[in-house]
Amino acid sequence: MPKDYVKSNRKSLDMEQLQDLRFPMVMVLGTSMITVRELLNWQKHSVIELDRVAGENVDLEINGKVMAKGEVVVMNNHLGFRLVTLLSPEERLKSL
Repeated sequence: MPKDYVKSNRKSLDMEQLQDLRFPMVMVLGTSMITVRELLNWQKHSVIELDRVAGENVDLEINGKVMAKGEVVVMNNHLGFRLVTLLSPEERLKSL
């Protein structure tokens, strides 16, 4: 056992304690690789081509890992996310 390992005296985690944990959540519309030259040439109204097809589901990342796929929706003049597919635990483990 590593010397910096500290064993907890707690017998189990209470699910109620876990319910208030917060994680960063990001909706990924797509990605693109660009050169510094292209970046320096950006101007207002520049268009950046992404690696997704229009209408394709977007990824929902939680704590940097893809957890779900869904659709971009508009709700009361705000963008939102409609869950289409929740990745299985096996699929989520592949992304680690």
